[in-house]
Amino acid sequence: MLNHSTIAARAARVYLKAEDCRIEDLATLCSQTVSLADYPFAADVQKNILIYDCPTLLPTLSNEEDRRALMAEWAEALLTGPGVVVLKGAEPDLAMLDEASALFWNLIAEQNRAGTGGGDHFAKPGANDRIWNSLEKHCLADPANFARYYANPFLAAISEAWLGPHYQITAQLNVVNPGGAAQSPHRDYHLGFQSAAQIERYPRHVQLLSPVLTLQGAIAHVDATVETGPTQLLPFSQTYDAGYLAMNRPDFRAYFVENHVQLPLAKGDMLFFSPALLHAAGTNRSADVRRMVNLFQISSAYGRAMETVDRARMTKALYPVLRKAKNDGTLSAAQIAHAIAASAEGYSFPTNLDRDPPLGGMAPKTQAALVAEALAQDWEPNQLGTALDEQAAKKQT
Repeated sequence: MLNHSTIAARAARVYLKAEDCRIEDLATLCSQTVSLADYPFAADVQKNILIYDCPTLLPTLSNEEDRRALMAEWAEALLTGPGVVVLKGAEPDLAMLDEASALFWNLIAEQNRAGTGGGDHFAKPGANDRIWNSLEKHCLADPANFARYYANPFLAAISEAWLGPHYQITAQLNVVNPGGAAQSPHRDYHLGFQSAAQIERYPRHVQLLSPVLTLQGAIAHVDATVETGPTQLLPFSQTYDAGYLAMNRPDFRAYFVENHVQLPLAKGDMLFFSPALLHAAGTNRSADVRRMVNLFQISSAYGRAMETVDRARMTKALYPVLRKAKNDGTLSAAQIAHAIAASAEGYSFPTNLDRDPPLGGMAPKTQAALVAEALAQDWEPNQLGTALDEQAAKKQT
């Protein structure tokens, strides 16, 4: 005979609900204090954020055993520790950094003249300056500067510490202008870009897996005092299992506003944190500092399917069959949805955020959503084919 209490308890363990989020649980986790003794490679702890002095750590990176020990410390700091580290003086070549800044300013000016760009995650579109895919644009504009910029050993070491070898870097330049308001507190990619209703469909183990698939980071291109609004951070918040569901709740946002911390960054400093750490770009209250940082979003090489599949081609072939089945009732709506899930791309990313920016939501329409829309409106196959081709073109660089 079925034990209904056991069934319900298991479902509650595996599937988290937004209604079960308790601010007291987050507050307990965030009341922890970082002990410098637990992190022997760190030079200091400020506001529960671990500070590493990169010039003194250079010899450590030259010894494989010591480098591995440092990476292990960073991995635990990000996973079970405060969730955030600052690497002081990570980039000592400030002249090279200034050259990159000049390149980025030129790209921003070109965007503004062309009326392109805009759109932002967790902030009002147009309030600040953003260069999507600054990685590729930087490389194509000045390969020599790009090589020096991304040759940084600390960027490589902390990326490997969190993701292992063969990670994939993307970057998005962000300039918070004077008067630019703070972002809303959030967790980040992947699940951080989903609604609570969508997140509830993912089992707990996937919610715990999502943060270890990416590493969030940034390098300061200017001296960023607290007045200029460096990233607001809530140490230890990445350890709250239900944080993706809680991040948009008013009580959790209020707790973040009252308890977050900020540290100034000097030009060349790097900041890295778990994407599950509650954070937000701060308000720039300065009169004349355009706070430029290049944001790194570094992904695991494992977030890929085994085979190359032409899903657009499959979808074009399948659509007439699904349309007929819908109209004559030979397949139910649920069965049609299952067939779409097996064929069409169900995720919005990767995409070209210049052509396909996050306006009106956190993510562009998926291929699967486009097929569902076509079926709902009974499009002709050629109409869907054109829409699929246009959607695919937007994703190209």
